[in-house]
Amino acid sequence: MTDIEDETKVTTVDAEMSPIKSSIKASEVDVGELISYDDIDPALEAKMHLVNNAINQLGFTTYHWKLFCLSGFGSGLLYAADSLVAFLYSITVGQVVFEYQPSYIRGGQLAFYVGALVGALFWGISADIIGRKWAFNISLLLTSIFGIICGAADNWIGYCSLVCLTAFACGGNLVLDTTVFLEFLPSNKQWLVTLMAIWWGVGQTIAGLLAWAFIPNFSCASADNCTRSNNMGWRYLFFTAGGLVLVMSLLRVTVLRFEETPKFLVCQGRDEQVANLFQKLAKTYGRPIDLTLEDLQRHGQVTSTHSRKRASLSEIWVHYRGLFMTRKTGMSTTLVWFSWALIGLAYPLFYFFLPDYLASRGARFGETSAYITWRNYTLAQVCAIFGPLLAAYLCQFRRIGRKYTMLIGAMISMAFFFSYTAVRNNDENVAFNCVISFATNIYYGTLYAYSPEVMPSAHRSTGNGTAVACNRIMGIMSAVVATYASPSTAAPVYICAALFGVMGLVAVVFPFEPERAQSM
Repeated sequence: MTDIEDETKVTTVDAEMSPIKSSIKASEVDVGELISYDDIDPALEAKMHLVNNAINQLGFTTYHWKLFCLSGFGSGLLYAADSLVAFLYSITVGQVVFEYQPSYIRGGQLAFYVGALVGALFWGISADIIGRKWAFNISLLLTSIFGIICGAADNWIGYCSLVCLTAFACGGNLVLDTTVFLEFLPSNKQWLVTLMAIWWGVGQTIAGLLAWAFIPNFSCASADNCTRSNNMGWRYLFFTAGGLVLVMSLLRVTVLRFEETPKFLVCQGRDEQVANLFQKLAKTYGRPIDLTLEDLQRHGQVTSTHSRKRASLSEIWVHYRGLFMTRKTGMSTTLVWFSWALIGLAYPLFYFFLPDYLASRGARFGETSAYITWRNYTLAQVCAIFGPLLAAYLCQFRRIGRKYTMLIGAMISMAFFFSYTAVRNNDENVAFNCVISFATNIYYGTLYAYSPEVMPSAHRSTGNGTAVACNRIMGIMSAVVATYASPSTAAPVYICAALFGVMGLVAVVFPFEPERAQSM
């Protein structure tokens, strides 16, 4: 289409758009799209409506299953890579400290969270500017490379630096995995974004199994005479996990062959690519698609999603401003960021220091075997897989939805955290850890899915990335808390309990309920 023809169509947009605009206005939040652009960018509103119709018409295909598995297990070695890198650090730091004997043992944790903080912001904003595809694939490859090299670190500073780079590479995947999957999903399958959180449990379980195999058998028991040659367990762990992530990154390119999401393309004004994408998917999977290029182009140009200069601070400002385009979306964005900050403090206080706490309580109960400690740790992570399964089931019920699923998970977590100090034997200790692991992932898995659902497509990665960045900032604070409150005491457990109580109350006042509508 020529520029002259394009301009002609823009001038006639109001007359042609009126029937569709009326139908969009008539659709309430609980029966149509979750967010309305009608007063801000009518062209974007109309085109998003057409794209959502096309996604629903296409339905759920094997392409979606590939996305679920390779955006999950590839992220479960990035939705686990994010969790796996975090857990690799928490699992191995004790042995690394034995070997290097640094003056400040929390340096590695700070390095992880600084890298993850910068990564979340960098990949999140980049994905809204240059697209989901490149950030989605490159971040996984870089994570595998830095993770493998991390296992070869020669000193504490080198180790912390490589942990920081690995965290930076995988830091955006909490942002991109849900964003990518959500922007291809039909409305009746959006609950699958919550189910994706099972991969976190898978990643943690893999980390636990690898630690169970390597740490007891290839590690020094104390800092005395602890050298590289008798302390290879943590290195084997990084080599193996990094290799698994590398395999997943190659599978993303060779098996999935990821296409840029249609909602990102619409926000970029690339109507022809949107139409071609749907026609390609329809042909590949034998599904009918009515959407044509003419349908999209007759509504004019999208004007609200970018600044005039893409590579500029004004472009970043446009994406942040878009998250507060109405009072309701602004309140939603603020509460989502606050919730991520809260769990960013609570989650690492428990999970980063869980190995130490398990070991200390095991010793109190007469269990000092490293083998049993890591067995118990792995059992707790297996239970994490089932939390998102229940969450995905609950969030489909109209009277429960995402908000009350989060409330349920948070309240169960709070109750068992407060009860944890009443444990009197090793069996109870393991059982409580399993229940806590299960319950916290009901909440976290749902929040993970809810966050991108309630953000506008054009600014989704920026908003989601900032949410994860809030999480990382509080993770840094958890290192400060841990410095003054020993992880072998119950203090972090009490703090976690109180924080989960607050998270549950915040979830109730979220202004949007995605169970009743399709994300825009």
